[in-house]
Amino acid sequence: MKRILLALALATSAGSALAAAAALPATPAPQGAEVYIISPSDGATVGQDVTVRFGLQGMGVAPAGVAKEHTGHHHLLVDVDTLPAAGQPIPADAQHLHFGGGQTQTTLKLAPGTHTLQLELGDQNHVPFAPALVSKKITIHVQ
Repeated sequence: MKRILLALALATSAGSALAAAAALPATPAPQGAEVYIISPSDGATVGQDVTVRFGLQGMGVAPAGVAKEHTGHHHLLVDVDTLPAAGQPIPADAQHLHFGGGQTQTTLKLAPGTHTLQLELGDQNHVPFAPALVSKKITIHVQ
């Protein structure tokens, strides 16, 4: 009986955490704001260690957790087909890389082959702006 109650309590806590995440409001994107990949260029052939430089216009960069108007931080989407859900924190995994320290570039180690890269700007809570601020998706070829 104690195990059942413990399992029920844990499930309720997890459900509450998910409900709280679902309740996060989306931050309005400033008009004219744009996020883009400075380098590499679309269609580039690169080595397995590739430096990706992030660009942002019409906004500033601030670390995650810092609530400052007209700022956000970068998330790099690697080989992602579908953008993260609106109103939900952007996932943190091998395909959704977070730069919550305010970084504006990174060096990735990618397997040989063709890969796509896309940036999405998140607010202080890692939630996409409304409307979403995403770069053009680029394709690179890794040797």
